[in-house]
Amino acid sequence: MRTYHPVFVGRDPAPRAPAGADVVSLAAHGRAAALSYLLTRRSDHLVRTLRNRGVRILHAHFGVEGVYIAPTARTLGVPLVTTLHGFDVTVTKRQLLASRKPSWITYVTRRDSLFDTGAKFICVSEHIRRCAIEWGYPAERTLTLPIGVDTDVITPVPLPQTPRIVHVARLVEKKGTADLLRAFAVVRRAVPAAELVVIGDGPLRGRLGALATELGVAETVRFLGVRPHAEVLATVARSRVLCLPSVTASNGDQEGLGMVLLEAAATGRPVVGTRHGGIPEAVIDDVTGYLVPERDPAALADRLVALLADPDLCQRLGAGGRALIEERFDLRRQAAKLESLYRELV
Repeated sequence: MRTYHPVFVGRDPAPRAPAGADVVSLAAHGRAAALSYLLTRRSDHLVRTLRNRGVRILHAHFGVEGVYIAPTARTLGVPLVTTLHGFDVTVTKRQLLASRKPSWITYVTRRDSLFDTGAKFICVSEHIRRCAIEWGYPAERTLTLPIGVDTDVITPVPLPQTPRIVHVARLVEKKGTADLLRAFAVVRRAVPAAELVVIGDGPLRGRLGALATELGVAETVRFLGVRPHAEVLATVARSRVLCLPSVTASNGDQEGLGMVLLEAAATGRPVVGTRHGGIPEAVIDDVTGYLVPERDPAALADRLVALLADPDLCQRLGAGGRALIEERFDLRRQAAKLESLYRELV
């Protein structure tokens, strides 16, 4: 951003905050202060800190955090913007309540306070905007503004020789990792040198490792766990294609957009994804990559084999992806739109 200075606020400590960032953590005032905020949505410490910093606008990420910060916005008398990313408007209210998570229960039971207080609700894709309106968010204050990619930092790199697929995701049902493993077993028969690298961790890690063994591909699938962002980008650059075969989870959770799709395209890599959530807004079939139906490992394998076997096709679709990012998802252009919205509200 060029005209606004951000203050990063969280209930918990921020161990990976950017160097030099202005960070406010409720946990710095003790566990009691953080717990009180969790239960009551109020913190005198937070109000004083933000007032002393001269904060003029609050921007929450996810509807849950919007509900929590709404009382602070009212006390300070500043506009509240909330970005909706995915689960906050795709998981059903019944499922959120059944989770027994205090923050999710508060989100559902106190959502009207956010609807009343929120000045604008930003959605990361048109799909998420439709879901938000269905979920109850006021349509007249809801708009679509995807987060951008820094096209000066993330640039196209030459296609590697190794026919490697990379999958970057939290290992949960929504990301479709099990479908990718089943597809990869088929890919290996057609492209014996193919490799699969999985970056990320989550509750399904053990089950997915067992599935790779069952499918006979454990030796050619590498589970790297959570890695630093720079390392993720480097791994994407060393791969032929990125695959994100997301599905609608049993609790209704869906993909908002998928930043990794945009970053891979900025690197000049084709993407194979599903016709799911906001993915079709980031992947144009046969222009920047391929789209297949959800939960269809056979179709997934077919598209992956086509790419791994044809470097020229990878180059064409990768170039198309880079052009799409420059046209629709450039970080500076998206940040300028966000600052314009801030100015309008302030």
